[in-house]
Order: sequence, then structure tokens, then C-alpha cells
Amino acid sequence: MKLHLPGARALGALALFVIAAPAFGQTRDQRLIREAGESWQRYITEKNVDAIVALHTPDAVVMFSNAPLVKGTEAVRATWTDVVNTPGLLLHWVPTKIEVTSPTTATEYGTYTESYDSPSGKMRDAGNYVVLWKKINGRWRIALDAPSTITPLPATLPAEQSDMVARSAGSLTWSDFSPRGFPPGGKISVLHGDPFSGGRFVLRLSLPDGYQVPIHWHPSAEYITVISGSASFGMGNSVAESMARTFNAGDFVFVPPRQPHFAQARGPVIIEISGNGPFQLNLGVPAKTN
Repeated sequence: MKLHLPGARALGALALFVIAAPAFGQTRDQRLIREAGESWQRYITEKNVDAIVALHTPDAVVMFSNAPLVKGTEAVRATWTDVVNTPGLLLHWVPTKIEVTSPTTATEYGTYTESYDSPSGKMRDAGNYVVLWKKINGRWRIALDAPSTITPLPATLPAEQSDMVARSAGSLTWSDFSPRGFPPGGKISVLHGDPFSGGRFVLRLSLPDGYQVPIHWHPSAEYITVISGSASFGMGNSVAESMARTFNAGDFVFVPPRQPHFAQARGPVIIEISGNGPFQLNLGVPAKTN
């Protein structure tokens, strides 16, 4: 879910406007590659992961900005499954040049723009891309997809505040905590920083008895302390009681980046979470990388 789905053309779309280049002067192979690219964008709109995967070679490589390399059919499928379900995504790319370099190979490069919804509002990105095409059994397929964002990353994390910040438990302000795919009933209170921007943050979640946190993962590490009550936490690609441990008030859990995990409240519980933002919740498990 890149959701940063950070600086990558591999994000799903709700709507696309495809600009077709004039056919004049194009070879037949250039036209077929351009049509394949337009079909690709349409499949994203339709959330047709099978059709997207079928456009790739069995050993296709995807190289998104600021993300691990993805290689092979299953990894491509897992990645695009995350991508097409990105909330509010608009994605569009336009080829600048398509060059057929041999009877079975071709190079395409161009520019892309994208936007998608995040807890802190609409996120936008733009960049350049290169696609290497390979003709297999008379059909052009994607061998390499390599988008590169032109949106600069922050040079450094925001500076630490110089003033003391204090919060008393009785004066905390709580809001509904209801990310996509999570059950209702949770509450969130931000103690320090902005979880949805870069920099350090501290927040608390108040969960009712029996509240089940679905399997999800974060691009960055998560530091969890149980403040009151108890909850079970488990790591893995599926919910299994055998993989969960119960933690009580004062206990601490560290969750590494991209580690799928789940939890359940054992009675009313308050947990404190800290880390470096943006705090992104991605349902399911991260795409496999080879």
C-alpha cells in the first residue's frame, strides 16, 4: 500500500484519463506497446490484478522508489493487490519515448502523476519512469518497471521541540479511531507530535474488551507499552492464538518495520505507541520480495 506508498507508480486508481499519442510515424511494435500501457492503466482502474500480472514476464522486476525490489509473479501479484486497493488513488502516466531496440526488446520512458488518500489528507507525487518490454510468443510484456519519484524527501527529521510538553491522564482528548478495515469502538489520543507527518510521535489507543486489531503492518518500527489493562499481541501472516502472547500494564512490545501483526483486548485496555512518522496502517501482509 507503496499506504507512503512512497514515491511509486505502483498504486491503484479510481479514475484515469489516458492521452493517446498520434499513430502517425509509429511502428507496429511501438503502437502495440503503447496500447499495452493503456490497457495496464485501465486494469488498475478496474482493480483487475490477474490482468496486470499477465502483462508481466514470469521473472519481472519492479523497482519502486524507497522500497525493496520486487521480483517474480507472486511478488508482483502481492504488490499490485496492495496497490489497487489504495484508497482514493488517481494514477496516470504518459510515455515520452518508446524505442524498439530489437525484435524482442523495447524501452519506454516517461512521466507519471499520482494522488491517494491518507489519514492526514490527500497525498500527491510525481516522477519519471522506465519500463523494459520483452516480446514473448508475439506479445509485449513488462520485464522491468522502474518509477522514480521527483518529490524530495525531507533532508532531516523535524527538529526536536525545545519546550517541555506535559499531559495529565485525566485531561487527554480522545477521538474515534476507525481506520479502514478496523472495527469501530477504538479511541485515539495524540500526546506528542503529528503521527501523520515526519518526525517523532507518541499516541495512545483505548480499546474496549474484545476489540480485535486485524493483521496489518507499518513501514516503520512501532514501540508499544501497555498502560492499563491487558492485550494479546501476535506476529505472523494469519491470526493464530498459538502465535499470541498476553501483555499486562507496564509490559513493552517492539514491532519491526514491515512485520505483520495482530492484537486483541483482554478487557478494556490502553496502549501507548511511539515511533517516527508518518504512522501508516496497511492491512494484510507486505508484498514478498526476492
